[in-house]
Amino acid sequence: MNANDIERVTRSMSRTTEEVLYDHLELAKQGDWQTDLKRNFSGSCVLLTNYGVFEGHEGIKQKIRLLHEHLPNATYEYKQILIHGEMGFLVWTGDSDTNTVSDGADSYLVRDGNVVVMTIHYNVKPKSS
Repeated sequence: MNANDIERVTRSMSRTTEEVLYDHLELAKQGDWQTDLKRNFSGSCVLLTNYGVFEGHEGIKQKIRLLHEHLPNATYEYKQILIHGEMGFLVWTGDSDTNTVSDGADSYLVRDGNVVVMTIHYNVKPKSS
């Protein structure tokens, strides 16, 4: 283990669920998925969604691409954020030129400063032309 690995592990272990979740949400709004993955998600994270199961950083990248296909150049609004112990819950909406999501709901299990399990549920609705 090199000095960078030790620093990452030490930083991760000291972060609370709230810190991880709010950092994730801020980086997601900025579109900085690379930093978000490295800083907030375990390399073995499992993502359960109504679009399938995605595993690890590569799986999360696949899901991010799918979300961008569903909501290209979207803006997101976080409606409710709840945190209790290791668990976080987010209710959100998304709006793009072509589609909307009015029922987004995510949950997060955070251990040792990283998301280890996440669920995402949303339905995409086309905008009327």
